[in-house]
Amino acid sequence: MLDPVVSSSAQAAPMPRPAGQSLVIGAGPVGLRAAQELVRQGQTVTVLGDESVSPYNRVRLTPLLSGDVRFGEIVTPTPEDSDMLTVCLGQRAVRIDRDKRHVITADGSLWPYQSLVLALGSHAFVPNIPGAKLPGVYRFRTADDASALMARSFSARHVAVIGGGLLGLEAARGMRRKGCTVTVIEHEPQLMPRQLDKAGGETLAAAIAALGVEVRTGTAVKRISGTHRVEGLVLAGDATLACDTVIICTGVRANTALAKSAGLNAARGILVDDRMQTSDPDIYAVGECAEHDGKVVGLVGPGYAQAEAAARAIAGHDANYIPVQDATKLKVIGADVFSAGPIPQLDAGVAIKSYVWRDGDSYRRIFLDRGRLKGAVGVGPWDQASRMQDAVRANHGVLPWMLFRFVRTGNLWIDEEVSVAEMADSATLCNCTGVSVGQARAAHAQGCRSARMIGLNTGAGTVCGTCLPLLSEVVNANAAPEPVRFHKPILALSLVAGLAALAPLIFGYVPLPTSYTPDDLRTWLWQDPLVKQWTGFVLVGLTLAAMVIGLRKRWRITDRLGSYDGWRLVHLAIGGACFAGLLAHTGLNLGAGLNLALGVSFVGAALSGAVTGLATGGDHTLRAHRIGTARKPARRLPTWVHVLFLWPLPVLLLLHVLIAYAY
Repeated sequence: MLDPVVSSSAQAAPMPRPAGQSLVIGAGPVGLRAAQELVRQGQTVTVLGDESVSPYNRVRLTPLLSGDVRFGEIVTPTPEDSDMLTVCLGQRAVRIDRDKRHVITADGSLWPYQSLVLALGSHAFVPNIPGAKLPGVYRFRTADDASALMARSFSARHVAVIGGGLLGLEAARGMRRKGCTVTVIEHEPQLMPRQLDKAGGETLAAAIAALGVEVRTGTAVKRISGTHRVEGLVLAGDATLACDTVIICTGVRANTALAKSAGLNAARGILVDDRMQTSDPDIYAVGECAEHDGKVVGLVGPGYAQAEAAARAIAGHDANYIPVQDATKLKVIGADVFSAGPIPQLDAGVAIKSYVWRDGDSYRRIFLDRGRLKGAVGVGPWDQASRMQDAVRANHGVLPWMLFRFVRTGNLWIDEEVSVAEMADSATLCNCTGVSVGQARAAHAQGCRSARMIGLNTGAGTVCGTCLPLLSEVVNANAAPEPVRFHKPILALSLVAGLAALAPLIFGYVPLPTSYTPDDLRTWLWQDPLVKQWTGFVLVGLTLAAMVIGLRKRWRITDRLGSYDGWRLVHLAIGGACFAGLLAHTGLNLGAGLNLALGVSFVGAALSGAVTGLATGGDHTLRAHRIGTARKPARRLPTWVHVLFLWPLPVLLLLHVLIAYAY
């Protein structure tokens, strides 16, 4: 189950605590980020967390529910206690005394502050549905909720999940993996109505149905039926659904009770200005409990930005929280879901143009306003999702040929991998937290020498973890590149092959004898029909062998015959032998017409292959001089040139053999 980590202070007798410069209420990701930023600003900080367990990653509650991970595996990295920072768990704040500037916790302890940051988060919203208090009704928001559902899953048979948003779908996934029959009920026309359009919701519903989860959209729940326990649901139109367990996931509401009891202005959330300051100049609010410019954010990325603004304001620096465009990139019940921009408003906009791409179970749609990218939505894998998110935030212009490419392929840009080294500082590295590449680079420059340390510093990689490889790239960006295996023999063989390929251009061809001389090697090689035939077949065989070995990496069954590194050397050696065969067969006289085309193709393939080998063997040196990257090595261009010269060779060789025998 759960591993409680209770602060010793939770069991101490009520007594005043030492005064600290700043006090943070809330040990979630945003609260801890605010504390870290305050420490960077030179503040002494105490953090109070009401849960008695270590701070954890809510996004990973689903694998905890399904039994794929233990609680210890979803605990988020937290800064260690120090002279500047103290984290106290199991301390629930019950009252704020603004006049005396202290917070009272449930055990009666007093926690003085000079500046107070409220990172109270939110709680699960339970609508006023008759029967919602019956045994068998659960929520899915906290680790305690997940623990209760884990226990329930052993006896549950049919589970009804009310709510087709992210939490509802994740709860459905967890219970389905426990072997329960699961039905998801959403009163809106589609799943995830805040993030997806109708077609996207339908595509996601089909993917979920394929996993064995029934989906009912556009359906309202009138009441939960049962006398002593849950027996079913009564739906709109008096339809019924038999079930023994109900999970209510109908959204969240900001935790504002503590602030309101202290007399702070609050509406849907605690009202704050651009400095994240509340109606009390000594109290700030950040994260899901704060309402800025009429909006309450539910994502950790904007919460981090708010925490940074509040810390700067408390330290007396200029601070201005600038909201960023909504963006979501998640894996929901195993399906990739991407959303950027205000999709419901864009979908209803009259002047908004949209373009759609579909392919099987994948769906993508982009929204444009006068040629500018305003939003995008996708269900299914999308390699360019992060780039699309950055483009939406930058109000990127979309050119006509980009639209043509999107409608045809589903991508606005040419599909290619981009290394972190090639990304701009403004590019998003972590979609969950909104951390940019520039922030990760700055953390590395300040002494963070591992992906985990950068994560602690910036928050990147602490939610879903999919960006951890990119963080490792940031760490290794300045490290010396490792040479490929056998790089010295590769360089030597490539140099020999390159010089041999240049021989016809530098030295010309070997002149044929003007008369027949039986003892002359030139006469024997180039005028004896039998020898000419044998050297031709040897040359054809060597050429085909080199081409087949070049395709070896596509045939994984050949791995048992040796590593690709070793066969690369064999390929280069055969390429060099091919040129010896060309010398024996033609004397480097490329001839005219078809023979000239064959010779040019042969020489071009050999020369480009040699350049490819040199670029491969010297890749580490080239990358050290900023020529090429791990994802875009310098050998890429000569490799394609090599392939282009090789393609016509089989046809030209066949025509050459047929003509030789015909005449």
